[in-house]
Amino acid sequence: MRTFRAPAHHTGVTSRVGTWLGIAFGLCFVTGLLSHGVQHDWPWPTRPVDLYRVTQGVHVISGVASIPLLLAKLWTVYPKLFERPLVKNVPHALERGSIFVLIAASFFELVTGLFNAAQNYPWSFYFPTAHYAVAWIAIGALLLHIAVKIPLIRRSLEPESTEKTILSRRAFLRTTALTTGVAIVATAGVTVPWLRKISVLAWRSDGELPVNRTAKAANVVVPPDWRLKVGAKSYSLAELRAMPQTTVELPIACVEGWSQNATWTGVRISELVTGGDVRVESLEKDGLYRATTLPEAFARDPLTLLALRLNGEELTPDHGYPCRLIAPNRPGVLQTKWVTSLEVR
Repeated sequence: MRTFRAPAHHTGVTSRVGTWLGIAFGLCFVTGLLSHGVQHDWPWPTRPVDLYRVTQGVHVISGVASIPLLLAKLWTVYPKLFERPLVKNVPHALERGSIFVLIAASFFELVTGLFNAAQNYPWSFYFPTAHYAVAWIAIGALLLHIAVKIPLIRRSLEPESTEKTILSRRAFLRTTALTTGVAIVATAGVTVPWLRKISVLAWRSDGELPVNRTAKAANVVVPPDWRLKVGAKSYSLAELRAMPQTTVELPIACVEGWSQNATWTGVRISELVTGGDVRVESLEKDGLYRATTLPEAFARDPLTLLALRLNGEELTPDHGYPCRLIAPNRPGVLQTKWVTSLEVR
């Protein structure tokens, strides 16, 4: 068997980097699970209004942090690929197989997640379904790997101050930590406003409220006789403007990780409908999110509006003209644009 004596390949280094990676992966998995639940009608509070912004920001930031940590972890353990024999027995074969699954699933999650954050989809599968399914495979393989290695991890994390190579190991760990920190700061501006000036990779945070789906892309054409249907009633845009108007400041927080505050003015949903969940439908004919169900707690919340104005100006077509939904603590994909009807379920 070939021996590798470089400090970076020591089990203590591997364990420490693995611990950091496990924390990052754990944060990414839990916050991703929350995001999936919010989009699939899991119970979710209306307050605090920034909760989804924080959890999804942590999801993307922890995913970015996992990239240098995963590469560092693989660097510390790659010599084991040269161990002979390749397979010693059945348990050893199962352990190696689980590690292969863990690495493959981890790379799939991190690479596709990064492409999703950039809104680039060079594949034919549906990203949310695949990303969610593989996340369970990755976390299952990770937990199995930790269970198998926990005795070794405990031993390797014990202080070894008498070893001559400890400073080199510490240098590798410091370099890994610094690289991870740079990756976090470079992207954290998508969620943390005061970091935007130094977050060189903080996409979609240039001051203008970003638009994920334009009216043209959605094939939305507002008819001249547009009216909002609310049960047996209907309202023209002029009638909606004549109703009492409420102004709130709420963020748009997107699943890609970016978020931005804006000032919205419009009619409270609670003044248009009462009781029960509300189905909100869009003029968009196809799109996966052309309609959404607004839970009763959100429909009754005084901050939930049928918005007519954005930052003091009439909505543009790309921002949802003639009106759009805006509610506290909801993913951007559920803030339906080009609203055409409200129906209590």
